[in-house]
Amino acid sequence: MKPLSNYQQCVEWLFDRFAAYQNIGANAYKPGLERVYALLDLLQIDPNHIPSIHIAGTNGKGSTAAYCASMLQQKGLKVGLFTSPHIFDFSERIRVNGKPISQEAVIEFCQLIQQKDTGSPSFFELTFAMALSYYQSEACDYMVIETGMGGRLDATNVLLPKVSIITNIDLDHQEFLGNTVQQIAFEKAGIIKSKTPVVIGDLDQHTQAIFKNKAQEFEAPIVFVDELLIALENFALEGYQLKNFKTALVAMNQLGFNITLSEQEASLTKLAERTGFFGRIQIWQENPLIIMDVSHNVAGIKATLPIVTSKCQGKLFILYGAAQDKDVAQIIPLFPTEAHLAACVFSNPRSKTFEDWKKLGIHTIYEHLDMALEQIKEQMSDNDLLWITGSFFLISDLPTKKRNFL
Repeated sequence: MKPLSNYQQCVEWLFDRFAAYQNIGANAYKPGLERVYALLDLLQIDPNHIPSIHIAGTNGKGSTAAYCASMLQQKGLKVGLFTSPHIFDFSERIRVNGKPISQEAVIEFCQLIQQKDTGSPSFFELTFAMALSYYQSEACDYMVIETGMGGRLDATNVLLPKVSIITNIDLDHQEFLGNTVQQIAFEKAGIIKSKTPVVIGDLDQHTQAIFKNKAQEFEAPIVFVDELLIALENFALEGYQLKNFKTALVAMNQLGFNITLSEQEASLTKLAERTGFFGRIQIWQENPLIIMDVSHNVAGIKATLPIVTSKCQGKLFILYGAAQDKDVAQIIPLFPTEAHLAACVFSNPRSKTFEDWKKLGIHTIYEHLDMALEQIKEQMSDNDLLWITGSFFLISDLPTKKRNFL
């Protein structure tokens, strides 16, 4: 193969040679840790060279990771943040103090991989290895690492973190993780390590015993955030984001960091700058209000819907996009019957198609986000609200010239 010479070639090579879940879904999923151990050994990367926070959960991983990273930076630390998927560019997955990995670092890593016999690691395993290598080269003080899927067999589970976080458990990716919340909880509980504190963001009667038993087995101190009284200032956080922020605060406390109220406020004020945090109840426009959001499963939609409806002073418009593996028949009935609901096809090949949406009884279907925005805005008055939701992939279709978020 011709040597890789520029950033775009490297990103395309990663996606083409090492099929990514982001593009093809289930066929890219490779559970197990053997390949990632072999890859890191070959590249002489120590996954535990830098202290880490390891985060699993059905929803809220990205938010909790961002809060943790911002709080650590508030303490003057240099922090590597690893999240997925990206929305606009591959580099968003790997950040140091908010700044995405440089194109030069991506090229250098891919050229190195091209020269070695690495077997057949997954796209996610390679990206994780790239992140660890980059954080070491940047001399980070801490890493905040979000799992890709599950926990027990996730590539990131080679970590021996300083604290583990499990945000919540709900039904998602059942084809890989199990058909009940108990089975999924067992997979997520796989990140619990010996004598390492674990913070559980959501107290659920169906999963509580699973986490307690696993923590007891590994002599890991366990804290359920819902059992604690946590004083917060009147921050502009609502619903699940408030819970995720509290979860991050408890994790910081387990690490020995006391985040004062003024430091909490600064962590939120500088959140986007320090982490690239984006796409969670994101205001794109006011008058009329347009909110972009990446909620993509039943639990996420249920958590976000009350926040969105509370902001709506007139008619509610919903533009919904979804990947093929999402059970939208469970989600569509959650939307208010009086809402103006439309579906949108996105450019990622995993998108539900025009025909898929027709079979689901959706009457208004758009072929592209840009077209949908223009036509729906023409129907709205200043008091109305448009909620764009259902997938990271849908938001990623926003044209570059229109990424002027408030």
